[in-house]
Amino acid sequence: MTAESGTHTGHTDVGSSSAPLPDRPTPELVLCAVDDLLAQAWTTVADTVDGRVFVHRGSVLDVVAQAVVSPANSYGWMRGGIDAVYARAYPDVEQNVRSAVLAYHGGELPIGETVIVPTGEAEPAWLISAPTMREPGERLPRDTVHPYLAARAVFRQWRDGRLDQGRVRDLVHTIAMPGLGTGVGGVAPATCARQVAAAWDEVFTPSRTRNGR
Repeated sequence: MTAESGTHTGHTDVGSSSAPLPDRPTPELVLCAVDDLLAQAWTTVADTVDGRVFVHRGSVLDVVAQAVVSPANSYGWMRGGIDAVYARAYPDVEQNVRSAVLAYHGGELPIGETVIVPTGEAEPAWLISAPTMREPGERLPRDTVHPYLAARAVFRQWRDGRLDQGRVRDLVHTIAMPGLGTGVGGVAPATCARQVAAAWDEVFTPSRTRNGR
């Protein structure tokens, strides 16, 4: 349970993004924020969950990670917010996401599901698309649980997912995550943080969820 500010540079034991490490119970999660409110909210996650969770005050693109999270829409369009940043940084990634959504989900990726696709770069090699809204630019209601569903899907993808190259958990040791729905979706940073923490506990520390802690 660690909160850090400044650029997160990873750890020397991460090594190559393709080299399996001894099995670990959780990924390293770097929660990214370019504004103070989200950074403060993310700190509550790092301080309360069990696992290797850090806060980076700055762009998700500055983090040394094998995978980044895209808080997408269900159709895979990457034209606004952080998705547009990804699309500029990784020119092939939008088409990779849309092709995966079409191939595996008939063209619409339900909220609560993910696809993981190559970015075309050596690092981060992977992008995990986890929709927080069905339509591009959708404003989410105050009582939305979409950040929770998206985060849970990301964590399950890491825990259980497989690619042609091997298990996701062997290929991805560090995940960089921006705010989920906190941009055009209008989700309050504190709401997003609570839901991400709840998703982490459900996937990685289920005994805490069952016991209500």
